[in-house]
Amino acid sequence: MKEKRRKGISFKVWARHALFTDPLTRVGGEKCSYHVPTYEALKGIVKSVYWKPTFIWIIDEVRVMKRIRTQTKGTKPIAYSGGNDLAIYTFLTDVEYQVRAHFEWNEHRPELESDRNPGKHFAVAQRMLELGGRQDIFLGTRDCQGYVEPCEYGAGVGEYDEAGELAYGLMFHGFDYPDETGEDKLHARFWRPTMVNGVIRFTPPEECTIRKFVRDMKPKQFVRDENLRAVDLEVAELQLEVGDGLD
Repeated sequence: MKEKRRKGISFKVWARHALFTDPLTRVGGEKCSYHVPTYEALKGIVKSVYWKPTFIWIIDEVRVMKRIRTQTKGTKPIAYSGGNDLAIYTFLTDVEYQVRAHFEWNEHRPELESDRNPGKHFAVAQRMLELGGRQDIFLGTRDCQGYVEPCEYGAGVGEYDEAGELAYGLMFHGFDYPDETGEDKLHARFWRPTMVNGVIRFTPPEECTIRKFVRDMKPKQFVRDENLRAVDLEVAELQLEVGDGLD
């Protein structure tokens, strides 16, 4: 448990708009956001903060801080036949969440075992959080840019702290990628979340029982020091920037 706590992070993410949808049904046409973020969307956010194929980010829970509001906007998405279509999208507006997550080693990447240094990966992840992420942050789609910063999970007053239970029915959970499962197939997972006093505790991916086959897929190959930078080098560079304290 001590190692797991050390590898955990908590952060706040906020944005003017968010669009959390089921990617299997959002191809073209109208789009309407779920009222709460999906596991896959939050995983994408934390991967934009810091990620290596050496490990897998696991989203533990999310806390909804602001009241759930929607806004309908006319958009002009690119049409497959060329040009633009006219569509109506329903976004969440003025969103803020607190997120707890941790990483676990990707056992399907034995070739990267030498890169498994929990302390150094955790140090880089924390530093990237302080800098607002290694890549741009988006909440469900590139139209919804967001921002992240470290936070104390559970601190502050949330809009739903005393709201009781609210069930959301069947929702998209995330994807089973071949490099995380060991199978050359892509599956979509589904689950039935319940928000309790503003908090959604996510079922781990391996415990989701509802899956849909999407397509065959091969995992990308990574080789340390060829197309993957060792975490030792990243920590050494950060130490030059901020001094000691990243070991």
